[in-house]
Amino acid sequence: MTGSPLSLAVAFQAGPIAVTEPVLVTWGIMLLLAGGSWLLTRRLTLHPSRAQSVLELVVQAIEAQIADVMRAEPASYLPLIGTLFLFILTANWSSLIPGIEPPTAHLETDAALALIVFVAVFWFGIGSRGLRGYLATFAEPSFLMIPLNVVETITRTFSLVVRLFGNVMSGVFVVGIVLSLVGLLVPVPLMALDLLTGAVQAYIFSVLAMVFIGGAVAPKEPNA
Repeated sequence: MTGSPLSLAVAFQAGPIAVTEPVLVTWGIMLLLAGGSWLLTRRLTLHPSRAQSVLELVVQAIEAQIADVMRAEPASYLPLIGTLFLFILTANWSSLIPGIEPPTAHLETDAALALIVFVAVFWFGIGSRGLRGYLATFAEPSFLMIPLNVVETITRTFSLVVRLFGNVMSGVFVVGIVLSLVGLLVPVPLMALDLLTGAVQAYIFSVLAMVFIGGAVAPKEPNA
């Protein structure tokens, strides 16, 4: 990726609608995750195979993280948090495929992911506290804090966009520049670092989503 990080290459035209490459890659990632999930879960047994064991470890790790961060039963939040983490991780690592730019290196994708978290905060907050109870949290600790609490809700969502976009885009951009200057072998260590950064950013985004949602719902201790 050596051009402008804000540019969007058009993959094809669907009538009057221009389908861009980030959208096409996003569809591919969604199909990959949906198809992989179906293949891994269609024959679950009490004596798990190696693939099922790995899947169970991933699910248990995400559930444990939700319980630790949100102090709540993870079942209600696992589909959203797990999907966010796996999608962002896969999207970040898609840069390893030659000619593919990760959709998370574009503001539009990151804004959509942050918007999902923004809506989820309201959804789970209202579901846990009720509409009146959730809106009352904006007046804590006093009514004078309402404007600040509203601004905080908006700015922390914006911070999700900037953090994910900046880190992913910069990694891909640097690897692309080095690759164009010095050839194929030298950027390999940078690509390995980019893999680590992609995993860390997926984890941070998911943890921040847990923190924001956990702050909106009524506190509940997970069952022992």
